Amino acid sequence: MIFFFDPIYMLLATLGYLLMLVLASTIAPKVASKVSGKFSLFASMALLAFMILSISAATIYVVLSFAGYYISFYGLILFLIIINLLMYLVSPFIINVSYRAKRDERLQMVVNSVARRLNIKPPKAVVVSTPPNAFAYGNILTGKYVAVSDSLASMLDRDELEAVIGHELGHHKHKDNLVMLLFGLLPSVIFYLGYALIHASFRDDRRGMQLAAIGFAAVLISFIVQILVLAFSRLREYYADFEGVRATSKDAMQESLAKIHLFYHRYPRYADIVADSKFRTLFIYALVNAVAEPITRIDIKRLKNAKVSPLQEFLSTHPPIPKRLRFIDTIRI
Repeated sequence: MIFFFDPIYMLLATLGYLLMLVLASTIAPKVASKVSGKFSLFASMALLAFMILSISAATIYVVLSFAGYYISFYGLILFLIIINLLMYLVSPFIINVSYRAKRDERLQMVVNSVARRLNIKPPKAVVVSTPPNAFAYGNILTGKYVAVSDSLASMLDRDELEAVIGHELGHHKHKDNLVMLLFGLLPSVIFYLGYALIHASFRDDRRGMQLAAIGFAAVLISFIVQILVLAFSRLREYYADFEGVRATSKDAMQESLAKIHLFYHRYPRYADIVADSKFRTLFIYALVNAVAEPITRIDIKRLKNAKVSPLQEFLSTHPPIPKRLRFIDTIRI
C-alpha cells in the first residue's frame, strides 16, 4: 500500500481528524462530566480498556468478514508490529543521544531510595538537557531508565524530586510503555483496514458501494478508538501520580506538579520546546509550564480551581494539572 501521497489516504486522515476534533470539543466532555466520579480509577481503566478492545475487535471482525481476499490482514498486522517494534527498540538510543543523557550517581541514589519504597528494582538514573521535565523509558535491550532534566533537579526540593521520580517509577511498575504500545496499535490497524477496503471497493463492481461504506465507517471508528486510547493514557498518568504519592506524600506530589506548571506559564518559550519534541508523550508535563520559587498552598488551590480546555484535554495523553491536583486530594494510602 502507498499511503502518504494517496489522495484517498489524505482525505480519510483529514476527515478523521476533523471528527476527532468535533468529538473532543463537544460530545466527549459532556460524556466525561456525567461519568466522572461514578467509578474508581481502577474501574475506569478496566471499563475503558474493555471498550477499546471490544470496539476494536468488533470492527476488525466486520471488516474482515466483508474484505475477502482483498486484504492481507496478517500482512498488515506484521507491518504495523514491525514498525512499532523498531521504534520501541531504537527509541532509547535516540533519546540518549538527542537529550545527551548522562548517568548521575546522586540522582541514582534518590531513584534507589524511592524504588525501595515502591518495592521495585531501580532503573538507571540519567540527567538530560531539556526544559524542566522527567520521563521514563527503556526496553529489553537497554534496560529501564528514569530521566530528570538538570533544570528540574535544581528547581525541586528533595521530597518534590522524589515524588516526580515516584511518578516515573510508577510508569515502569505498571509497564505503561508496553501497555500503550499495544493499545496504540489498535486505531492504526482499524484505520488501515478501512483504507484498504475503500481501495478494494474500486475493484469490485458488485460490492463496491458496500465495501466503501464499511471501509469509511472503519476509518471513522479508528479515530473514535484513538480518542479512547488517549483517555486511557490520561488514566495511566493518574495511576502514576498515585505511585508518586505512595513514595512521598500528597503535598510533595502536588507541589512538584504546581512548580512545573507555573514555570511553563511564566516562560512559554520552553513550552514550545516540549510541544515540538518527538518524544513529548514521555514527559511528566506535556504541553504546559515551574519555578525555582516556593509554592504556597494558595498557589495550589488556585491551580485546582483553574478552568480546563476540553479540546486540549481530550487530545492530550496527559491530564491537565488542575485535574491531577484534584485527583491527588482523593488518594487514600
